Amino acid sequence: MAASHVEDIPLKGPQLALAAVVLSLANFMVVLDTTITNVALPTISGNLGVSTTEGTWVITAYAVAEAITVPLTDWLSRQFGRVRLFMMALVAFVVFSVCCGLSRSLGSLVLFRVLQGIAGGPLIPLSSTLMLAVFPKSKSHIALALWGMMTVVAPIFGPILGGLISDDWSWPWVFYINIGFGIFVWLGARRVMGGHDKPVRRSRIDGVGLALL
Repeated sequence: MAASHVEDIPLKGPQLALAAVVLSLANFMVVLDTTITNVALPTISGNLGVSTTEGTWVITAYAVAEAITVPLTDWLSRQFGRVRLFMMALVAFVVFSVCCGLSRSLGSLVLFRVLQGIAGGPLIPLSSTLMLAVFPKSKSHIALALWGMMTVVAPIFGPILGGLISDDWSWPWVFYINIGFGIFVWLGARRVMGGHDKPVRRSRIDGVGLALL
């Protein structure tokens, strides 16, 4: 805890602007993925040869996996460092998004959606935490407003993009769209977030608590 005043040095100028865009976009990307498949679900189900009712597992699997890993973020960030965990989760999210797009059966798609949700869960709280870390305390309300705006806007764009992609392209692009977001966020975060990690503090995992989650 004593080192936090050294690590959380606010950014300024172009670096602050880039960090704000990158972290907001990371939150946008993850929240978008909770809704973008809703409209594309009939197309996905038809292409995989399953009913729409069975296809809803594509949505449920992601939401449940994400809900499990969000509460684990604090513990995971102490084990790996918050910036390192952010970068790891970001890469995993994009990789599993590609795997979802390449799936040709409901079973494999649901599996990769679970893994995608596990990777995406920590990105939501970490993007908020890191946003507050890079902004001066006097402007923390701006950081929270930007982060909150992405949380509200993403579910609006999700069904719109899902419908456009299903009609004009093909359903795998519902997942491939994360590649562009992910690369931009990764490059931006790598450039400006290096000095905002926290010391790693190893601790035992609460097996009972994890099982109950």
